[in-house]
Amino acid sequence: MEFDKEFLGKLFKQAKENPRLRQNLDLRTSSADTSQRMLNALLPGTVVPIHRHEKTTETVICLVGKLEEIIYEEVNEYVHETTSCCDDVTRQKSFKEVSRHILSPAEGRFGIQIPAGAWHTIHVIEPSVIFEAKDGAYIARNLSTGNILDKND
Repeated sequence: MEFDKEFLGKLFKQAKENPRLRQNLDLRTSSADTSQRMLNALLPGTVVPIHRHEKTTETVICLVGKLEEIIYEEVNEYVHETTSCCDDVTRQKSFKEVSRHILSPAEGRFGIQIPAGAWHTIHVIEPSVIFEAKDGAYIARNLSTGNILDKND
């Protein structure tokens, strides 16, 4: 399989037809391969929630286009509420931006290695295709709770 201009054009076409404005291509050669290796065509406007990979670094290489990798740190805020019967303190998780990294081959900025456990997202500036690699098999999780999803969810 060659990754030429025509191939990437087809991937962009699929991304345009996808309501999420992105299209992933799994590059593993068998289901026994427990790595995560993929191409991801991303269009401006796609939303990638802030997330992290607790046990693996993530390597991101931009083949074409321009985007920002945004790194965050987790901030725990405590909200004090007084109700008619008692005082409650609720912990709320939020994120503080730590850094932004432009990935753009035209500018000589090709990729980034995101440390294990680092919260991150992307902002797509121009239609882009990235190569992503992580250790371990993909595990679907609920975005709000972090719980592992059942295949029926």
